[in-house]
Amino acid sequence: MNIYLIGYRCCGKTSVGKALSGLLRWPFLDTDAQVVRKAGMPITEMVSKKGWEAFRELEKSVIGQTRLLNRHVIATGGGVILNPDNVRTMQEAGRVIWLKVSPQTARTRMAIDPETHIQRPGLTPIGSMNEIETVMSARQPLYEKAGHLELDTDMLDIDAICRKIIEHFYQGES
Repeated sequence: MNIYLIGYRCCGKTSVGKALSGLLRWPFLDTDAQVVRKAGMPITEMVSKKGWEAFRELEKSVIGQTRLLNRHVIATGGGVILNPDNVRTMQEAGRVIWLKVSPQTARTRMAIDPETHIQRPGLTPIGSMNEIETVMSARQPLYEKAGHLELDTDMLDIDAICRKIIEHFYQGES
C-alpha cells in the first residue's frame, strides 16, 4: 500500500511527501518529476510544445506504474484527479490524502517558490488569483471524491501534517 498526496499547486505535496517518506522510511516519488524525466524537458516546455493533453497522457502512464509499487510516498501533480483512471489507480494502490490550501496561501507560496515559473505553467488565460480561485473551485469536488482523508495545510506545519497522515494511515490498516 502506498500513500498518495493530492491537492492544488503549492499545497505542500512535495514538502510533506519528503518529510513523510523520511519518517516512514519509505521511498519518495514525485510524479511531476517522473513526467519531466520521461519527457526530457520541464513541464512548461512540454505544455508549450505538446499541450496539456500530452502532459496528462504521460502523467497517466506514470500514475499507472505506481500500481506496481508498495510502501511509497507519492506526491502527484495538482491535476491528477482530472482523470478518473488516475483516481481509481491511486485508490486501489493506497491511501489518498488531499492536502487542502486556500487560494490566498497557494498564491503566496507560488510567489516565493523559485520553481513556479519552470514547473507551473498557467492553467487558464485569466490571471493569477482568478485562475487559482476558478481552478480550485472546479477541482474541489474531484479532490473530495478522490481523497480518503483531507487536511487543511494553511494552519498546520509539515510535522503536524505528517503526524495526522500517519495516524490516519495506521488506523486504516487495522
